[in-house]
Amino acid sequence: MIYMDHAATTPVRKEVVAAMAPFWTDIFGNPGSLHSKGLEAHEALDSARDRVAAVIGANAMEIIFTGGGTESCNLAIKGFARANKTKGRHIVTQLTEHHAVLDSCIALEKEGFDITYLPVDRHGLVSPERLKAAIRSDTILVTIMYANNEIGTVQPIAELSRIAHERGVAFHTDACQAGGQLDVNVQRLGVDMMTLNGSKIYGPKGVGMLYLKRGIKLEPVIHGGGQEGGLRSGTENVPGIIGFAKALELAQAERDVESKRLTGLRDRLIEGIIERVPKSFLNGHPTQRLSNNVNVSILDIEGEAMILHLNDAGICASTGSACTSRSLEPSHVIRAIGLPYEAAHGSLRFTLGKENTQADVDRILEVLPPIVTKLRELSPVRLSMESVLAARRK
Repeated sequence: MIYMDHAATTPVRKEVVAAMAPFWTDIFGNPGSLHSKGLEAHEALDSARDRVAAVIGANAMEIIFTGGGTESCNLAIKGFARANKTKGRHIVTQLTEHHAVLDSCIALEKEGFDITYLPVDRHGLVSPERLKAAIRSDTILVTIMYANNEIGTVQPIAELSRIAHERGVAFHTDACQAGGQLDVNVQRLGVDMMTLNGSKIYGPKGVGMLYLKRGIKLEPVIHGGGQEGGLRSGTENVPGIIGFAKALELAQAERDVESKRLTGLRDRLIEGIIERVPKSFLNGHPTQRLSNNVNVSILDIEGEAMILHLNDAGICASTGSACTSRSLEPSHVIRAIGLPYEAAHGSLRFTLGKENTQADVDRILEVLPPIVTKLRELSPVRLSMESVLAARRK
């Protein structure tokens, strides 16, 4: 089996499993308890917080552990909006965000907030000039993702956050796909809030974090026992947090070497598909993209059919976000970069990881072209490559 869906989730590294192991049965106490077992767990939790903070250039008190990236985005956006609504009710985001951000914004619209959804160019980039023009006197928050989970485009976060701060506006970034591939130092990025999660960096599922710069006020989304500084109630997932901290340390320490290796495999796969599969083209920025992301459109067939045939050949890929993979609607990200409805259904995403090799890439390039030929023979759709690309350029 060739697994190339690492943007959906990654396997847990053996080193991470080993780091977590004692916290299932030996160091099992509730970190809120005052007895020795609880204090032992509390010390481990504090240590993990220190280690995560060190990796991203933050203070330990600025780290809030959560149940994953979606929860962290909800806490950042809803929590900030509700805590600061007396200052304004306008929020700026962009059309290709993960649904954790988009649906949080939609929920806030029902509470009387005004949301501006910035368009992107054909590569999926947000224009700094558009952001500057969108900020108003009542704008309180800008939230723009660091790297897109579907097409891999990397946004100029440091520049965008600087624009927001020049107008006195707070800045949040969903950086879930950036861990292990990009610089996540919050000082260099200049962000006020940043979301990361474990399942994208060879850590456990169901655990994530929100960096919250000191002085930024949030209203909790989950109420209860007052854990995590009163901002995220619920007994902390100590094994998961330990695993997350270990995974983040390893991912960022190996980032430069691994990104270089993955970039070579990525480019070989992109070039091979474009060369061997007629009427195919790359989605996302050609160079300003994640080192492991290959998202292509293949006209005249549906991505779901390709996924099923690839799976039969022992290859795991996707059409886009795993969170919406069962939806019959085409990807909102692919539509936002200008592809017509019929063409948007033909997107295919490969996201490489630590275990992938050149042999895996060559196997995909061997298997994919005949699958496309077979499916096109059955398809009633015949799109013009020129018209599709012209629509994308508009």
